[in-house]
Amino acid sequence: MITFLKKDPYVFVVLLIALLAGWWLLRPGYFNIHDDLQMMRQLAMEKCFADFQIPCRWTQYMGYGYGFPLFNFYPPLPYLVGEVFRLFQFSFVTTVKLTFLLSFLISGVTMYIFAREFFGRLGGLVSATFYIWAPYHSVDIYVRGAMNEAWSLVWLPLILWASYRLIKSSMPASGPVAGMTGPVAGSSRPTSSRDVAAGARRDSLRQRHPSKWIVTLALAWFALLTSHNLMVLIFTPLFLSWLSIWILKYKSWRSLPNLTISGVWAFGLAAFFTLPVFLEQKLVHVETLTQGYYEYVAHFANIRQLLTSRFWGYGPSAWADADDKMAFSVGQIHWILASILIIWLAVKLIRREKLKGDWVIVSIFFFLAGWFATFMSHVKSTFIWQQIPPLLFVQFPWRFLTLAVLSFSGMVGASAVLLRRWIVFGLIAGVVGWNWQFFKPERMGALTDQEKFSGAAWDLQQTAGIYDYLPKDASTAPKAPQKSVADVVSGKGQISDASQGSNWAKFKVIQDEDNGKVRINIFKFPGWKVFIDGRQVQVSTDNDEWGRMHIDVPKGEYVVTARLYNTPARTVGNFISLISWGGIFALGALTFKRKKQE
Repeated sequence: MITFLKKDPYVFVVLLIALLAGWWLLRPGYFNIHDDLQMMRQLAMEKCFADFQIPCRWTQYMGYGYGFPLFNFYPPLPYLVGEVFRLFQFSFVTTVKLTFLLSFLISGVTMYIFAREFFGRLGGLVSATFYIWAPYHSVDIYVRGAMNEAWSLVWLPLILWASYRLIKSSMPASGPVAGMTGPVAGSSRPTSSRDVAAGARRDSLRQRHPSKWIVTLALAWFALLTSHNLMVLIFTPLFLSWLSIWILKYKSWRSLPNLTISGVWAFGLAAFFTLPVFLEQKLVHVETLTQGYYEYVAHFANIRQLLTSRFWGYGPSAWADADDKMAFSVGQIHWILASILIIWLAVKLIRREKLKGDWVIVSIFFFLAGWFATFMSHVKSTFIWQQIPPLLFVQFPWRFLTLAVLSFSGMVGASAVLLRRWIVFGLIAGVVGWNWQFFKPERMGALTDQEKFSGAAWDLQQTAGIYDYLPKDASTAPKAPQKSVADVVSGKGQISDASQGSNWAKFKVIQDEDNGKVRINIFKFPGWKVFIDGRQVQVSTDNDEWGRMHIDVPKGEYVVTARLYNTPARTVGNFISLISWGGIFALGALTFKRKKQE
């Protein structure tokens, strides 16, 4: 990291700017957010590690204590990151704040690396600052507390950058100079013979070793796949458009096999999660994710909210525009500067000025993408939503603001090419100052882990989002918390020595009558198996509206154990991921050995 900063000190500046945006996250206490399950999810992940339930799929704490297939469907990566902080004994309160802060920091760095490729270091600094300080970025963290969406913003620039590099590295060495996209070629200044030679050398190296970019792109896509399902859905069309532009421009047909390998590899790395998500969503009540409050038609933003409003609030998105209690701003400086730059660029093109480098294409692409994403947040885009059924799961059209922020922030790096340096630095300071008041929580208050995991706060976290992944065997959500691991519901008997973990339960039962029944107070869900003295028995719900497991217990004294096992989809997904990660480590070892020999 220190070497990286020495090579490019602008990265250090980006980190400082990100720290400014997240400095409230370093203060004592905690703050109110919409998705107040961050600590509960972190606790669930930690319990999985303690029980060696890897990958984590089921938590005993949620679903009112009856269990929940949380990480079988909910992307786990941010909470895996959080576990690193937990290893250093940070509290759950601090861990959540530091994980949010890290998303600020890394998203700034990835946007900087991406924009630097086309606009040079100063352009990268501009884009990174605008990306970090976009109002919607603050909404994600300080208002919604959308951990997974905040982390998806980390990976989008990295995916675009790695795919661009992969396409260029797949070109013949005699092709266009891949190195000439940065501060020299990405400007109107003439390039020197030294610059051309250096770019040619870089291009030659990239052409010989595209594997670096195959792996980088695969890892970036893995990170997005395990960070936010819905962002994969809305980002993929933009990504495919991005690929098409560069493949067609450079006629880089050789990149298609490499891109395919990278895509398949990315899916393989994430298969432990993505395969069950695709194949097992029919096992839970996913229909609740698109009904009632979550119907997309109720959550379009209007033009004023998107472009001109300076309103800021910490309440929810409401059914009517006038009742919205949160902001949906693209960012006034973002879209205004992008519009000015595209006009200035158009003037230069009309004058037939020679503008070298791919930055021109990038600017035009992002300008169009930014406005299309903004359009998708507005009610006038309803006809598109109606034609693409999977968009129903996006729930909130204003989620497209993530792409608007990505696009306009990525484009404004062109200011470093088109404008004077003092103006550029003024823009950096201006966007921070203009949006400063938005980057803070509504209020901070003292909170300990013990307070969060007890009393009314604990009860609320146990029931929040219970319909998101409620197993299909439950016709309705429980109305009362789990009070015991198991109960005798038929016959005379008693339960003793009960214990429970993240994906298991164990107890002794003494049944004094034949044909007795015991209810295990855990949701029935594919993969759960129950054993009486080591012998597997039949499990049913016995028409229990809450969908809990029931077993028949004959007369006698027994030890009953229940454990969640993998289904075929989970087993295959785990195996594919194991092989895929093995390939990553093997390639890394070979690369290290080759460099050592050189």
